[in-house]
Amino acid sequence: MRAHFEQLGYALAPAVLSPAECARLGELVQPVASASGGTRCLLSQPWCAALAARLRADPGLAACLDPDALAVQCTYFEKSAGRNWLVPMHQDLSIPVAARVDAPALRGWSVKEGAVFVQAPPALLRELVAVRVHLDPCSAGDGPLVVVPGSHRAGVIAPADLPAARAVTPAVACIAGAGGALVMRPLLLHASSKALGQSRRRVLHFVFGPRTLPHGLEWNIAV
Repeated sequence: MRAHFEQLGYALAPAVLSPAECARLGELVQPVASASGGTRCLLSQPWCAALAARLRADPGLAACLDPDALAVQCTYFEKSAGRNWLVPMHQDLSIPVAARVDAPALRGWSVKEGAVFVQAPPALLRELVAVRVHLDPCSAGDGPLVVVPGSHRAGVIAPADLPAARAVTPAVACIAGAGGALVMRPLLLHASSKALGQSRRRVLHFVFGPRTLPHGLEWNIAV
């Protein structure tokens, strides 16, 4: 699985959580994200930190996750008939940090939901791993994540070069059952379309990274 993950930039792990656990997590996340259908700031919740620790120790994910890595972010996504949206092809380049640091290598600063974000240096981006836990079944009609296998190996891709990079390899839709997880490198090109039906697609998207950051940066939250 490790070789598959490093080659393609993603892997699917079925049944990381049980249906009952997914239902319970849905109840816990709903009060936090009910206003907008999503939030980037869940790791401060004790239940979320506990889930991050469980994912890190899960034998099905061990081949893709460094046991010393820290969970540094958890984002909740909800896609449904009432909250339907799409995301164009992109890479995830920003990380949440404790404070702004003046260094020539750092750029792309922003503030989202009160947290400071910066575009991480390429060497750091290559170390990050995202784990997307599905709380609901996600079929081809539910607006699943679509990835371009192997595209993470190209490093940071300029926006003007995205169409050419996408054309190299056919994109793959990542279908998952409730409780299944998609593990991916954030540099992997990915997108999602709008859902076609009336179902609900809820995802907890964790990011794991190294304990030490370059240029004097510190994680905003790390568990």
